[in-house]
Amino acid sequence: MSTQTIASPGVRTHTLADSLTMIRRRLKHMLRYPAMTVQLIGMPVIFLLLFVYVFGGTLGNGLAGGGGRGEYIDYVTPGIIMMTTVGAATSTAISVAMDMAEGIVARFRTMAISRSSILTGHVVGSMISIGISIVVVVGVALAIGFRPDANPVEWLAAAGLLTLFVFALTWLAVALGLAAKNPEGASNAPLVLLLLPFFGSGFVPTDSMPTGLRWFAEYQPFTPAIETLRGLLMGDAIGNSGYQVIAWSVGIALVGFLWSMKLFSRDPSR
Repeated sequence: MSTQTIASPGVRTHTLADSLTMIRRRLKHMLRYPAMTVQLIGMPVIFLLLFVYVFGGTLGNGLAGGGGRGEYIDYVTPGIIMMTTVGAATSTAISVAMDMAEGIVARFRTMAISRSSILTGHVVGSMISIGISIVVVVGVALAIGFRPDANPVEWLAAAGLLTLFVFALTWLAVALGLAAKNPEGASNAPLVLLLLPFFGSGFVPTDSMPTGLRWFAEYQPFTPAIETLRGLLMGDAIGNSGYQVIAWSVGIALVGFLWSMKLFSRDPSR
């Protein structure tokens, strides 16, 4: 098939239609397996309530302003939002691994559908589910006292930041799901990502950490992402953390995409 044929409008329309079908399939899976969806939304909310109402008074007094629980909820909410994106990555990896283990992908390979639409469905569907989870977390945070000071432009910038970061993590999660030998292995693969917000500035300032841990916290991807989101939502200066999170997101997305393409295109019989 020539390059001209591949790029023809008919083929592009075919790919788009197949991608929309796969996205609908991914979203229907969310409805068929509500336990995973509830966990995706419920765990960040539980962590939010736990850190605000159990640890918030003490941790809030340790912040620069010493404002107790009221100040701590403004501090911790961006960290919880970023943790939400990681929990969704686990769900994505499991979903991809289940498709590979159950043989549905092998079936798709024999059908007259765009192969790229299979992974596109997982990526876009997962991003939609993550977006819903973030909206719920922000809604609960607002209900219990979170008071952002962002203007409309800063809200849009925060949404753009989250979209880029979620896009990157989702492609990495897809690669982890393809690399796993089974869904159980896929559930454990993103565990390191789940820990990174705790070893960053999500819950306490990095300057309160021991030297070695502080160095790690300041140079891992979640700290600039959290600091940028926190600055945008609270109307504070973000310094160069915005450039850092963009660089991290582009790098992670590129690695995840190339890794996914390599794994997905390999001979399934091997």
